[in-house]
Amino acid sequence: MERRRIEPWRLLNSIYSFSDRWLKLRSDTVRLPGGSTLTPYHVIEAADWVNVVAISEAGCIVLVEQYRHAVTRTMLEIPAGHVDPNERPEAAARRELQEETGYGGGQWHALGALHPAASRFSNQVHSFLALGVTRVSAPAQEESENLHLHEIPWAEFVAGLQAGTVRLPEANQMSSLLLVHLLASASDDPEIRRLRL
Repeated sequence: MERRRIEPWRLLNSIYSFSDRWLKLRSDTVRLPGGSTLTPYHVIEAADWVNVVAISEAGCIVLVEQYRHAVTRTMLEIPAGHVDPNERPEAAARRELQEETGYGGGQWHALGALHPAASRFSNQVHSFLALGVTRVSAPAQEESENLHLHEIPWAEFVAGLQAGTVRLPEANQMSSLLLVHLLASASDDPEIRRLRL
């Protein structure tokens, strides 16, 4: 079977209908490969995000619980946040971990970057594994954050995921756990290998 090259859409026009410090909504007019025009095609431009799977010296995964207004529920999550302008993703991940939990240090492994929803969002989510983190300060949460810290032994966390009693409802955070599993499955390091799901 012959594979044809997938043609990109041709941008004809862009209008920003909304912009603030968090995101921009861009409305594009595009020419499709077949010749027809699609308008508007909305794209959300947002800062890159970081996710941190942090394992303490005691072998516990460090999690936060917080209210998420968009879905009107409290959720259990790995520490995460946005990358500031001119900030490297690993620096953002270290900053977010310390701000949200007070944990820092340890050995860091970049797990890669994924697009959270490439059909509408232009940004990427960068995932990191931090092994052997310790409490280095009190959390420095932002005004909109009311976080509760959870430390769960890794084996108990994995058993809870498998049994459905522990849930990380955000899809991009589950993808970070998958990246940890892939690293652990390929690693010769026993500390990393034990993190297989």
